[in-house]
Amino acid sequence: MGGELNEQELLEYIAKETDADAALIKLVLKHEQTFLNNAKEDKNGEADIDGDELVDYILSRKDVKSNELVVESILEAEMDYLMDKGLAGYID
Repeated sequence: MGGELNEQELLEYIAKETDADAALIKLVLKHEQTFLNNAKEDKNGEADIDGDELVDYILSRKDVKSNELVVESILEAEMDYLMDKGLAGYID
């Protein structure tokens, strides 16, 4: 399991799934990465990411001109892509 992330393929996949603009997709993913990099890790080195907090953080950025539904759909499409490629999954 586990492939390699192809950023261009990821962007194309998200654009196809969401009809979102490529510039918006890149912006959302950039802010998502910042949020994830700043997430507090537990003693096992894992961070518990709240999806609502992530969306709120992205929408609070001044350069993001979008709405909650679009941002959520971009993040969901990204997760679908990553799971299809074996690069991510959900922890119960």
